[in-house]
Amino acid sequence: MTDHDHINTQPAKHPLLTAPLRDLAVWTRYFQDAAIPVQADTADALEHMRANEDDVDANMLGDMIAGDPLMSLKVLAHVSRCRPARIVTDPETVTAALVMMGISPFFNTFGPQTTLEEWLVDEPEALQGLSSVMQRAHRAANFALGFAVHRMDHDAAVIYQAALLHDFAEMLLWCHAPSLALKIRAAQQADSTLRSNTIQRKILNIELPELQQSLMKTWRLPELLIRISDDSHADHANVRNVLLAIKLARHSAHGWDNAALPDDISDIAQLLNLCPKAALQLIQDIEPPI
Repeated sequence: MTDHDHINTQPAKHPLLTAPLRDLAVWTRYFQDAAIPVQADTADALEHMRANEDDVDANMLGDMIAGDPLMSLKVLAHVSRCRPARIVTDPETVTAALVMMGISPFFNTFGPQTTLEEWLVDEPEALQGLSSVMQRAHRAANFALGFAVHRMDHDAAVIYQAALLHDFAEMLLWCHAPSLALKIRAAQQADSTLRSNTIQRKILNIELPELQQSLMKTWRLPELLIRISDDSHADHANVRNVLLAIKLARHSAHGWDNAALPDDISDIAQLLNLCPKAALQLIQDIEPPI
C-alpha cells in the first residue's frame, strides 16, 4: 500500500477481520499500513482549513488535530516514517510534526479523510464502542495534562498526547475487527473480574498493549512518546501521570461513585504531593461534576 493509498483515499467497501491473526508479528504487519478513519469533526475542519490554507499555521492545525487520537496517530506515524535521516530530532508532538512537514505538504499528503461514521456505517454497535473509547481517551488526556501542569512537567504536551493515544490499538481493533472487539467487550461485561490481558490473549492471540508498542516502534514514533506510553515503566513520574489519568477516566466513565475512585484519588494525591481533598478539588477543576 502506498502512502497515497494509506493517507488520502476514501476506500470503497473494505473487508473487516472476523477471525484473530496468528501472532504479534502478523497483527503488526496488518496494522502498519492499514487505513485509519478519523472523527467527522476533524474531517470537516480539515476541509475548511484546506480552503483557507494561506490563513493556517502549524499551531492552529496542530491544536485541531490534537483533539483526535486517530488523526494524531496518522500524522505522527507518517512524519516519523518519512523523516529524513539528516534530521535527528524526533517531532514529539503533532504541532512539531507539522512544523517539520510544512502546511502545504501536509494538505498535499492528507487529502479528504474517511470518517469513522462512513467506515463503520454497517457496524453501529462497533461505532458506539469506539466512541466510548475515544471519549475516555479525551478525558484521560485532559486529566493527564492537568496533572502535568500542576507538576510543572516540561513534557506536558507529550504527556497529553501519550494519554490520548494510550488505547489506540483498541481503537484500531474497533475499526478493523469490530466483531472481535465486541466479543471482548461482551466477555468483560459478563465477568467484571476478567482481566483485559487474559481475554485479549484468548480472543486475539495477543495483548493490545504489546501490539501498541510494536506498532509505535515500527512507525518509529518518538522515543519519549513510546517510553511514556509503556505501562511497564510506571516507576517514572510522567508514565505514572498518564496511567493514573487513564485509570481515573476509566473508573469515572459512568459517574463518580465507582468503588475504585478513592484509591485513584489517593494515588493521584501522592503523585501531585497533595492531600486527597486537594487532589479531588484539582480533578473537579479539570472536569467539574455535572
